[in-house]
Amino acid sequence: MTFLTSGLKSFAFAAAFALSAGAAYAETKTITVAGGCFWCVEHDFESVPGVKKAVSGFAGGKVANPTYKQVTKGGSGHYEVVQITYDNSRLPLPQLFDMFFRSVDPTDAGGQFCDRGDSYRTAIFVSNATEKKAAEAAKARAEKQLGQKIVTPILGAAPFYAADAYHQDYAKSSAKVLTRFGLVSKAKAYKKYRNACGRDQRVKQLWGSAAPFAS
Repeated sequence: MTFLTSGLKSFAFAAAFALSAGAAYAETKTITVAGGCFWCVEHDFESVPGVKKAVSGFAGGKVANPTYKQVTKGGSGHYEVVQITYDNSRLPLPQLFDMFFRSVDPTDAGGQFCDRGDSYRTAIFVSNATEKKAAEAAKARAEKQLGQKIVTPILGAAPFYAADAYHQDYAKSSAKVLTRFGLVSKAKAYKKYRNACGRDQRVKQLWGSAAPFAS
């Protein structure tokens, strides 16, 4: 089976096939990935068939229970991450990792898109040999497809600290926030931020039709 599919329709088809072929092996599992702004990663993966939930947070650093301000200021060692809970009978792990690589710029070691600094770097956190093997294989596939060196590290499992409620489901919230665009909903602010940051533009430039979320 190839996991180098293009777009959410192809991923949804593969997930449906997995459901019919292997429902007996259904099991809820969790992975943690860092892909720059956690609002974006959370919003992207919540739309994937087989994903039960996605939670924004922090991992990989030395500060317990960090705040958003501590992490974005720098020095905490934490990444902005998203913890993804999924049904592996609908969404095989290799496919999930392939989607992750094609939703970011894994060639950028200094951050993602307009967000610069250590907390915005990409990473995959793995908790066992199966996850590590799947992540390494997905990284190799992505590197071969791009023909460029991928700098996304595969790291050992680290404590996950959920971000405060303000940052959860930011892209879907109707709550008002004051921005440079005026007083707007979080959802509207998110769309303007994502476009201005160039996330989708860069992902499409890298991955073309293989980018599952870039509009």
